Amino acid sequence: MASFNKITIVGYLGRDPELRYTPQGTPVCDFSVATTEKQKDNEVTTWFKITMWGKMGELASQYLTKGLQVYIEGRLSQREWQDREGNTRTSLEVTGTDMKFLSSKGDEKPAAKAQAAPSSVEVTEDDVPF
Repeated sequence: MASFNKITIVGYLGRDPELRYTPQGTPVCDFSVATTEKQKDNEVTTWFKITMWGKMGELASQYLTKGLQVYIEGRLSQREWQDREGNTRTSLEVTGTDMKFLSSKGDEKPAAKAQAAPSSVEVTEDDVPF
């Protein structure tokens, strides 16, 4: 029996995309996306580090900015790392395989907010784990 790893995320960019190139010239774009869901009487925000390769990475870098909503499909991985104080942290990382722009640079951005209808949560750069 075959197995696969696929995740779908609809969320808001927590920072502007960063585009770089491998030594072979392949474009690689990194950005973060936040999703927020209501659980009982509070809201829980989950951050994902997204990496897009090739033409998709170039498009993400060109058209996405902090605060815009995006749809991402890809493969999920979990990574543990040590913060500056030596605490073990976990990050959720997605290698994106498909992307849809749900808002554009011309739209009014929900400036630094990660939201899920009907409520929203204020997010600052200090909240982004990477």
